[in-house]
Amino acid sequence: MPSVIICNALISACEKGKQSERALELLKAIKQQGVVPDEITFNALISACKKGKQPVQALELFEAMKQQGVESGVITYSALISACEKGKQPERAFEFFVAMKQQGVVPNVITYSALISAYEKGEQVERAL
Repeated sequence: MPSVIICNALISACEKGKQSERALELLKAIKQQGVVPDEITFNALISACKKGKQPVQALELFEAMKQQGVESGVITYSALISACEKGKQPERAFEFFVAMKQQGVVPNVITYSALISAYEKGEQVERAL
């Protein structure tokens, strides 16, 4: 059985290559092998879906992450906010921003940049200010 570290590397490679479908196929395969996805796995998958212009799938992965009890940190939330930007869902991006702060996750410059970009793409520039 492969380790979660090897699986994460494979999924990250798909993410970098903008192969979101392949990354999702790998998730199914590793689960069948008995590998339990961790925060890094989900972060790579969410980013792959964001880059593959599959924001709905990214949000579904976040729900699966929560259901499996996997912790989510600043990288997770930043990727989700960025996925909302790709899906032109600025209000949903702001909901994630609020949720992360409520959970004690401290936003960083990447988080703020993603949120500003979400407002810009959602044609709500005034909210970004």
